[in-house]
Amino acid sequence: MGQRRRARVLALQALYRMDLTKEGPDSTLSLLWRDLSVKGDTRRFAEECVRGVWRDRHRIDSLIRRHSEHWRLERMAFVDRNILRLGVYELIHHPEIPARVVINEAVELGKRFSTEASGAFINGVLDQIRKIVRAEEEQEIPAAEPP
Repeated sequence: MGQRRRARVLALQALYRMDLTKEGPDSTLSLLWRDLSVKGDTRRFAEECVRGVWRDRHRIDSLIRRHSEHWRLERMAFVDRNILRLGVYELIHHPEIPARVVINEAVELGKRFSTEASGAFINGVLDQIRKIVRAEEEQEIPAAEPP
C-alpha cells in the first residue's frame, strides 16, 4: 500500500472516531499514534488531512449537503460521510493531486470499508463537488497559434 493511501486509511480512522466521539483532532491523533507506529510522510499527510477536515468542516459539510441529492448528511453512514469529507478536503486543498485520483481513492476507501454501493454514491457526490472546486481542470488549454 502506498504512503498516501495508507495516510488516507489512517485519516479515515481518525475522522470516524472524531465523528463518533465528538472529540477534536488532538486527542484523537494522540490515541492513534500511541497505538500505531507511523512515521514520516504518511503520518504528516494523515495529520494534515485530519486537522484540515476539522478546520474546514463547516465548508466541507455544506458542499456535501448541497451535492448529496436526497441524502441528509446526518443520515449518511459514518464511514461514507467521513470518506466524503476527506475527499472534499483533498479536492479543495490539494490541487496538485488530480481530481480523478482523489475521487478514485475515495471510491476505493468506500468499497473497502463500507459497501460496494458506497463507491457509486461517493463517486457521484465528489464528482459534483469537483465541478465546482476544480472548475479549472475542466477548461481545455487552447492550442498555440502557429508562428
